[in-house]
Amino acid sequence: MNAPFPSTATPERTDPRLPLQLLIAAPRGFCAGVDRAIEIVERALEKYGAPVYVRHEIVHNRFVVESLKAKGAIFVEELDEVPTDAPVVFSAHGVPKSVPAEAERRNMLYVDATCPLVSKVHRQAERQIEKGQHIIFIGHDGHPEVIGTMGQVPDGRITLVETLDDVAALPFTQDDKLSFLTQTTLSVDDTRDLVEALQARYPQIVGPKAEDICYATSNRQAAVKKIAPASDLVLVIGAPNSSNSLRLVEVSERLGTDAYLIQRAEEIDPAWLEGVGTLGLTAGASAPEKLVREVVDRLSEWRDVREETIMTAEENMIFKLPRQLTE
Repeated sequence: MNAPFPSTATPERTDPRLPLQLLIAAPRGFCAGVDRAIEIVERALEKYGAPVYVRHEIVHNRFVVESLKAKGAIFVEELDEVPTDAPVVFSAHGVPKSVPAEAERRNMLYVDATCPLVSKVHRQAERQIEKGQHIIFIGHDGHPEVIGTMGQVPDGRITLVETLDDVAALPFTQDDKLSFLTQTTLSVDDTRDLVEALQARYPQIVGPKAEDICYATSNRQAAVKKIAPASDLVLVIGAPNSSNSLRLVEVSERLGTDAYLIQRAEEIDPAWLEGVGTLGLTAGASAPEKLVREVVDRLSEWRDVREETIMTAEENMIFKLPRQLTE
């Protein structure tokens, strides 16, 4: 594979005085949905005062969660942990319909921070059910977004698949009315393979008019595809429970470049840099730019870092805040 940037590494290049070429992916880090979710919690704190409760992590990033805790947010797993008279925010990943229904039953004040792109998938699911279709949902079992989306439709009307083997094991026939949807933070390549397998087995299956994988996920994977072939190693800043961050690691590894997922700069092992002349760096959609700069500063303690930003797309998406926080 021809790399767009020449690698400078050889097995003997371990001298810490040698320069380190740092290829920083762009786009990286926060997406519009994450920006919106964090601002919703901050606006809720301003409007209602502390504490404001948040059901589940607002986004999958420990630094973000701890920062919001310091401002007065309290993170809980279920509504039973929230006082009835306290405001509660639902995370960016979305929730099953039963959650807001329970909040309304208890007369709770709640703010929904579900990413609008996830909400779009929820609406698609409802429309497919209205048409009498059974939904095949491509996603990762147990992920909050998957739980939220599957919770939009009646039990027994949606089936989760994660792998090609799952598709092969489906019990449906070509006479069944089927449709498919996907989690928004999946691997673009894996999802394409699964969709093609579904369409080959069930030619009648109906899909969404536009790809469900969100623009930020696609853009960050495309950026890694640009920097990984030119790098000796790639670092991805993100949480171990962040689907989109884990996919960035996989993208790099599939291109033949080792990659490590880190949450903070302190997790970098200097030994990783032995033999590395060109290092790729990116961040998942839940990781703030502050953590990117923290990593650059740590690398600069060990090597003479020469930064280069590799831009593959520009992002200017902005999502509106809920009306209850802007009135």
